[in-house]
Amino acid sequence: TCIHRGLLCFAAVCVAGFSPSKNEILELRLPRKLFADENKGLCAERDFKVVHGGFTDRPVRCLRHVPGTRCAVTGDGLSSNLQVWDLGGDDSDVIRRTGSIEGRRRRTGVSEGGSSIAARPSSPPQILHGAQISDVQLTELSSGQTLYQLESDSADPLSSLHFLSDAVFLAGCSNGNIYVADTRTSAAPQLSPPPPPPVSSGESVLWWTDASAGPDPSGCRVVRLSSSGQALVSDLRNLGGAVSRAQLDVQTRRCGPDDVRVSWAPALDDCIAVSGFSGAVQIYDASVWTSELQEARPLFEHRGHAVSPEQSDDGVPPILVTSHVWHPERPRTLLSAASDGSVHVWDWVDQSAADKR
Repeated sequence: TCIHRGLLCFAAVCVAGFSPSKNEILELRLPRKLFADENKGLCAERDFKVVHGGFTDRPVRCLRHVPGTRCAVTGDGLSSNLQVWDLGGDDSDVIRRTGSIEGRRRRTGVSEGGSSIAARPSSPPQILHGAQISDVQLTELSSGQTLYQLESDSADPLSSLHFLSDAVFLAGCSNGNIYVADTRTSAAPQLSPPPPPPVSSGESVLWWTDASAGPDPSGCRVVRLSSSGQALVSDLRNLGGAVSRAQLDVQTRRCGPDDVRVSWAPALDDCIAVSGFSGAVQIYDASVWTSELQEARPLFEHRGHAVSPEQSDDGVPPILVTSHVWHPERPRTLLSAASDGSVHVWDWVDQSAADKR
């Protein structure tokens, strides 16, 4: 079973798991022990509690909660169409599918694939979605009306979509290209290829992208992470250059477009979380990286999903972390899910800083 999830609120999380025999969506309440201010040791409740749940006849490879609503949007990885779900309320514990969002028709000769999804951060509820740059559109959730279509002839496959403000968004591609566009205009998006790597193996690599959050979009930073473990940090005003870079201490393997996650901490400066290369989630401090490529060691590694480091004959660990997310208010709290169906919530400590005290 593989689990992906999107944070629903500060005290609950929405998760979705799929397997050959069963696909389900759950809303889980976080353990009470996490929120105990004092005497945490006296709080016995360490487990998640199922609040609402439902089943789907399709796999769930992408899941996004829609801010300000009791709705979630999912993608099955089989087409560019999305499914809309009502997460239930006090009168029902059932999560029900209430509709669908149709993706844009692709050009002939372009292979099918799943969509990336981003939810507009403020009302009214709107969903940005697409599988490749030429597919990207903004859809109103209530009516299904298309409000914006990105004008591009590129067939670059997407790896992520991120709203930088209510109107400006960033689209990261699996080839490392980044597009920045404004939904208020029909102007062509700004394209920025990745900086040339200082060391190249000559093999084709996949890239994953995340943008730091903040009140001023122009001040955000973008991190690109390659399947070879190279991380590049760029300023939004110069996405073609690298402010800093590092070779991460990850177990590189043959990865798929949906395998790896990289994310900035929302409430902690300069920290990045990485997962998908193994059964661990790693935390890195990007503030110590420089413009010259250097090897970087993680500040912390959560290995709770895979106690044994053993690998199969093809070099793939028996358990892989499939996703992670930072808690929006607790700076050092993360949630992670793995291929064995486990979901963890955990805090981390910078041991090197603690040792200096």
